[in-house]
Amino acid sequence: MALFSPSANDLHTLKSTPKTILITGGSSGIGLATATLLSSLNASHNLILVDLQPPPPSFTHPTSHLLIQTCDITSWVSQRTAFEAGYKKFGRIDCVFVNAGIAEHAEQFFTDELDADGALKEPDRRVLKLDMDAAADTTKLAIHYLRKNERGGEIVLTASFAGYLASAGAPLYSAAKHGLMRALKQECAKLDISISVVAPAITVTPILTANNRRMNAAPDVYAAEMAKAGVPINRPESIGLAVCWLFNEGKAGNGAGIFIQADKFSDLERGLAKSREQWMGKEMLELFRGGRGAPLFDRLEGGKAKL
Repeated sequence: MALFSPSANDLHTLKSTPKTILITGGSSGIGLATATLLSSLNASHNLILVDLQPPPPSFTHPTSHLLIQTCDITSWVSQRTAFEAGYKKFGRIDCVFVNAGIAEHAEQFFTDELDADGALKEPDRRVLKLDMDAAADTTKLAIHYLRKNERGGEIVLTASFAGYLASAGAPLYSAAKHGLMRALKQECAKLDISISVVAPAITVTPILTANNRRMNAAPDVYAAEMAKAGVPINRPESIGLAVCWLFNEGKAGNGAGIFIQADKFSDLERGLAKSREQWMGKEMLELFRGGRGAPLFDRLEGGKAKL
């Protein structure tokens, strides 16, 4: 797919139309960069920042249009309460940025630890709990509230390029990314809800080094070292711009997968869709399309499920 260059100046809908936007992980990194851009585009946007900590004092937005909600996203009740508070304060939710998460934790697939009995220790599932389970909970809540609107709304998830080309050393993180959007995009479209992902390569945010014991440097220092070795690095502001571009696109952005690398943008998901015959083969693609009409789910077809 060809590169494209979104500009904040072209986000006419977000500049002209106040929206209520909920952001998980909104107090730092990509979430904070997105909130900052939204605030600069229109001070009348209602921003709901959901995080364990409040944003830094440097983040300013009119208090009447801001709700800072302390939340543990691994708790369904805590997330549900955050959405309820936002809806109660502003009367609607138009857009949700499913952003909170962590990077890979340790190297547990190849580094064995023993429990108190000397047996192989149970795996640490925090990455899946945060990046998969909690993200699914946020998406569930988003769909619930967006369906209350006459015109649906938009959901954007922070995925990763690791979800397209699995990252060595990050198997659980890679596994947690991208599948949710693909599984929901057709049904969300029927509800007038757009769902898409941003898929950044390495970006200078706190999670870059937070969960790796070998990375003692600050994220910007570590990123600078990687850049010297030829690794393309993103600024969080570029990811925030991609998120806002998808919000601004509305229904036209449904199913998009915006890959950001070295602050450059392309839609990998559209490219994958257009090249199906190349990677599936013509016969396999025709077989796949031939089975689309099968009534697989009672919920969708109103009949007995056929497996």
